[in-house]
Amino acid sequence: MTTAPNLSRIHHVAYRCRDAAQTVEWYARVLGMAYVTAFAEDKVPSTGEYDPYMHVFLDAGGGNVLAFFELPNQPAMGRDPATPAWVQHIAFEVPDEAALLAAKAHIEAQGVEVLGPTYHGIFRSIYFFDPNGHRLELACNIGTPDQHAELKALAPQMLEEWSRTRRAPRQAAWLHQEPER
Repeated sequence: MTTAPNLSRIHHVAYRCRDAAQTVEWYARVLGMAYVTAFAEDKVPSTGEYDPYMHVFLDAGGGNVLAFFELPNQPAMGRDPATPAWVQHIAFEVPDEAALLAAKAHIEAQGVEVLGPTYHGIFRSIYFFDPNGHRLELACNIGTPDQHAELKALAPQMLEEWSRTRRAPRQAAWLHQEPER
């Protein structure tokens, strides 16, 4: 008999980048992330294969780390052509709506196109792309404890219905019906 591991947090999330220095500079300037660590090897430690890389780590706040690999000997990076650009993204939390709007203004002032804010019932968010083509999201929570409890209670039946029908369940349709302000 075994037990599942006791996870405490995500140690880091790693993506590929085109240029490590450009990526570090962009994340510091646009999102205020500090560059904290770099690993560089000619051989991959886990496999032993020759594939020189630069692996950079950025402080994303709250003990979270975002990392990137520059892989100069690999073919040019691209996206999965079978997955829409809006699907794969990294979402970061900001404290409130005022911070979200201030972030939008700052990011746009850096020359980055921003979509939103978008209403998601329990949070609002903005979307934009980094210089590597990765979609990023900044979100602020606006949901009440009752809304979160309702969504938690609905989640199993929504997944069951989706698995059976492959059609969007409507139990939480209110999530995308923005109330009048």
